[in-house]
Amino acid sequence: MFREILAFLAIAGLFATAAVAQQPSPEVIRAAVLRVDRPDLPPISRLELATDDLGFAGARLAIEDNDTTGRFMGQKFEAEEVVVAPETAAEELERLIAEDVGFVVLLADDDTTLALADQAGDRITLLNAAARGDNLRGRDCRFNMIHVAPSHAMIADALAQFLMWKNWSRWFLIEGSHAADTDLAEAYRRAARKFGAKLVEERLYEDTGGARRTDSGHVQVQKQIPVFTQRAAEHDVIVAADEADVFAAYLPYQVWDPRPVTGSAGLVPRSWHPAMESWGASQFQNRFEALANRPMREIDYQVWLALRMLGEAATRSGSSDTETLREYLLSDSFEVAGFKGQKLTLRDWDHQLRQPILLTTGLLMTSVSPQEQYLHQTSRLDTLGIDRAETECKFPEAE
Repeated sequence: MFREILAFLAIAGLFATAAVAQQPSPEVIRAAVLRVDRPDLPPISRLELATDDLGFAGARLAIEDNDTTGRFMGQKFEAEEVVVAPETAAEELERLIAEDVGFVVLLADDDTTLALADQAGDRITLLNAAARGDNLRGRDCRFNMIHVAPSHAMIADALAQFLMWKNWSRWFLIEGSHAADTDLAEAYRRAARKFGAKLVEERLYEDTGGARRTDSGHVQVQKQIPVFTQRAAEHDVIVAADEADVFAAYLPYQVWDPRPVTGSAGLVPRSWHPAMESWGASQFQNRFEALANRPMREIDYQVWLALRMLGEAATRSGSSDTETLREYLLSDSFEVAGFKGQKLTLRDWDHQLRQPILLTTGLLMTSVSPQEQYLHQTSRLDTLGIDRAETECKFPEAE
């Protein structure tokens, strides 16, 4: 009897081996994550220092997730990880195009993102996972680019909805002196008009350079910030537009009047937060932390989401063809889950991914926008950012 069982198992093993051998090789779907690192000043807080695997850790988790489904569909996913300086980004993009990489997840500033999109033309699809400039979704939009990172307008509208729900309608806007700060500040001005807030005063914080993390830094800040913010018009809340990370982190508990700080510090609108636990996010966070040995940051989430969009398109279309995947991504049928309580979809007028925005403090989520009282005829997510009727984006008619 024992010999018969062994013989049966041996025969079964041969059949299993033969079946595996007869299976066709999986179709490979190739992508790349291109991170353009600029030699900027370090962040104000050492807790925000960039890690070597920033963005790439999110990509690795996405590939694992895509392959989980892909192995049943005869598909295999790859994502090359590339780090370059701004001056070599164009050359590296050309290499990826020459090697028939169909999709590039791009981590770069606004100007570099636009330049690479123009260089790529219709030869490749870029998934913008970092740049938030509203011009990239408006007057400078490009048909070959899909925006996974939320725009400044989405970020500003998400905060504005919550502040109006709190009845904090009088805003003191403090704007940084860099171009990205200007774009973000304009988004807050637009949000104030859109939701009925009043900008009672605006001030410009000039970046004069120099060290921000010296031993005497906190002493100088303790003296400078109260002086800078004193005698402001009566306000409910401070809104900081500091995309360049120059001053906002110094505002809480240092301003002249005892008021909440929001925007780029204090209560911050984000695409993701490591304390997020709702809608199945706890298991997602645990998997990332086991892989990367650190909490997930916004950039990691946005890269993960970009590659999951590609995986979802491949699964639903049943294809590995680059053009087919691109068409499906831009179709009305596309949707992807992002651990935010609802399916995420793309706006056809500017290729921006619709998504809820988390309102967060250092340790916790405070709320999620859109807030319940804000309705829309198509999607409540379209109360965040530039709607169809407002867009300045004009894609070529031929495409």
